[in-house]
Amino acid sequence: MQHTASALIELGAVFFGLGILGRLAWRIGVSPVPLYLIGGLAFGQGGVIPLTGIEPFTELASEIGVVLLLLLLGLEYSAGELVTGLRRSWSAGLIDVALNAIPGALVAVMLGWGPTAAIVLAGVTYISSSGIIAKVLGDLGRLGNRETPVVLSILVFEDLAMAVYLPILTALLAGVGLVGGLGTVGVSLLAVSLVLVLALRYGRYVSALVDSPDPEVFLLRLLGAALLVAGVASQLQVSAAVGAFLLGIAISGSTATNATRMLTPLRDLFAAVFFVVFGLNTDPSAIPPVLPFALLLVVLTTTTKFVTGWLAARRQGIRRMGRARAGAALIARGEFSIVIAGLAVGSGAVTGQLAALSTTYVLLMAVIGPVAARLVEPVAQRVVDSRADART
Repeated sequence: MQHTASALIELGAVFFGLGILGRLAWRIGVSPVPLYLIGGLAFGQGGVIPLTGIEPFTELASEIGVVLLLLLLGLEYSAGELVTGLRRSWSAGLIDVALNAIPGALVAVMLGWGPTAAIVLAGVTYISSSGIIAKVLGDLGRLGNRETPVVLSILVFEDLAMAVYLPILTALLAGVGLVGGLGTVGVSLLAVSLVLVLALRYGRYVSALVDSPDPEVFLLRLLGAALLVAGVASQLQVSAAVGAFLLGIAISGSTATNATRMLTPLRDLFAAVFFVVFGLNTDPSAIPPVLPFALLLVVLTTTTKFVTGWLAARRQGIRRMGRARAGAALIARGEFSIVIAGLAVGSGAVTGQLAALSTTYVLLMAVIGPVAARLVEPVAQRVVDSRADART
């Protein structure tokens, strides 16, 4: 009884604290992800007041947070949009992979962490934060800009790349070997292909399976289906996150719209717990030794993401100001970088220092990205004006 009481007190304090941090993030105009990570660092191992009574709940809640993050990401796209986005952005997507995954892999090799950690850190530095970018574009009123479809098409390519990358990562972390890894990737590619075909031709039937006019029944069906699919995918060593993402793609139309509206508060709650748990499992004393490498990655990948957006926008005939906005919009990293690092650290297959490096990197990039997106236009305009003055 006493243990239950102390666990409830700790859990209540965590949720209330998350609410305060979320409100603070909203007031200062940044993503709450860095603040949630800092909160976890403060109350985890080596923190100010370690929390020890809520592990059973937070571990499961953080897993649900990952499932909901990927489910709602899948709900944002129809199968047709994914196929169209892939056709439009494949060349820019390949440039994106080359420019932004390689720095992470090289730093892991420099630190002597091995090939598995190199692949993990490559994913951490590669994937932009769809959530942060979408919010920033909306806040700045740029959703109708000509460069925005370029940005979104690159994000779509990254999301599809994750559907292939996560099973490979899961196989490597599980130590299943080359043959087992290839089998896992084959299952994943087959699943992605089947889901896209089913969603294109029979998406309405999948939607009808979870849909209901009663909100309570609809929520239970939707959440139950997501957890079932995620669990089955995990059993097949494909990745629970990929399973949830594919289910989201298969649900379309008004069902997807209603599902997004209903699940968004749940996603925000459980995702916040996930970020806090990641922070709880990161020792703050491990951050100073990796801070120089985190700063190196920040400088490198801020530049490479900007170049990615610039080149992609130029290929579409967009002028320089639009290219600059596209490049700055892609800089932010956030939730999915932490998801990748969380999977790796939780498996025990990589060094614990990777958590510290990933946390520091995401803390910085989740702040720098929105700031860069806001400042790029006035800064670019000043450069243009100064050049015009120099000519005259």
